[in-house]
Amino acid sequence: MNIVPPVSAFSVFLSIAVAGGCLLLVSAVFGGILEHLDGLDDYGGSGFFSTRAITVFVTAFGAAGAVASYFGFGPVAASTGGAVTGLVFGGAIGLLGRFLYRQQASSEVRTSDLVGQIGRVIVAIPSGGVGQIRCRVGEELVDKIARTRDGAAVSDNASVQIDDVLGETVIVTAKD
Repeated sequence: MNIVPPVSAFSVFLSIAVAGGCLLLVSAVFGGILEHLDGLDDYGGSGFFSTRAITVFVTAFGAAGAVASYFGFGPVAASTGGAVTGLVFGGAIGLLGRFLYRQQASSEVRTSDLVGQIGRVIVAIPSGGVGQIRCRVGEELVDKIARTRDGAAVSDNASVQIDDVLGETVIVTAKD
């Protein structure tokens, strides 16, 4: 007595493609959550082992295997064709994800980026007081509260060099 009916290679591959497609849909809708769950953001962003690349591999594997078995190829040949197709499509998605991740930019300016920069006083620094300077760090214009190291006054529009950063205040030296 046969309780489980025989399953064709076509239906197995088709089931794999449908399962991969469903996971791909979930990944597309909830991708940000899934990418954080697999911890890939800690290792340089999306890549070959990202959730999307893996689900594209599974979907392409199942679809190519189903097509191959439909046209009469055996399970081994269909699996080989599916694996190659999955690697091509999954690899392409992995490369695209890695490329897009590396295109990200940040406007964050770190303290270490400010030290040594030359800026211009935009609000005069009075003797023993604070004023404001503006400097360019990369493509960003940064305005900071400033005071001089020796407490000397610096006039408006004068050139200064940032020597140190204390919290949100920069310590500057007037340039000649």
